Amino acid sequence: MPYADPEKQREARRKSAARTRAEKKAAEGRERSPDVRARAWTFIVYPESAPENWRDVLDGFHLQWACSPLHDRDVNATGEPKKAHWHILLSFGGKKGYGQIWSISEAINGTRPQVCQDQKALIRYFSHRDNPEKAQYKASDIEARGGFDLEEYLKPTASECMAMQDEMVEWCLKYNVTEFHVLKIYAIRERPDWSAELSRSCFQITQYLKSRRHGVDVKAYNPETGETYE
Repeated sequence: MPYADPEKQREARRKSAARTRAEKKAAEGRERSPDVRARAWTFIVYPESAPENWRDVLDGFHLQWACSPLHDRDVNATGEPKKAHWHILLSFGGKKGYGQIWSISEAINGTRPQVCQDQKALIRYFSHRDNPEKAQYKASDIEARGGFDLEEYLKPTASECMAMQDEMVEWCLKYNVTEFHVLKIYAIRERPDWSAELSRSCFQITQYLKSRRHGVDVKAYNPETGETYE
């Protein structure tokens, strides 16, 4: 229940803010503790402070890592532009301690590292894939080095797969495509995302095309209204 006395309200707010700062500092301290170990770490690199050969320096550590496109259109909560930066993800087969990662980040003047809780989520964040309100970057501009399996983390979600399947069906209907090879070659040349989806799962599409060939003179229609779909 809020205090009636304005002075008590201000004091309560000060104490709450102090607790929040203390909790944040404690969390940062735990993350920077030598005891913290994890398989994936992340930090930020700014173009103005990184050496020109910073990628070669990271490669010299012989590890798997990924780098976001240059985030040069991000803004903060007030709409002011953020400094251009890259997000870096380091991935290891075994757990590494904070000190080990800090020495890597420090070598290229990166920020203090943080544990990455979910590598797929971070890779998707590299292009703001799930944040349409933020500046959008091309997933094709994400760099993968040292054998980092980028495609594994860029696999679409189940809902994204269903959306692509529906998109391909609509495309086949629009252009009167009835043969799988026509769709596949088009996908390889023009829509790599479709091609990858067809390589993962093509049963629905092949069944649709088979049905179209057998019912070439039958237009798709709404059985409830009789409306045909073009």
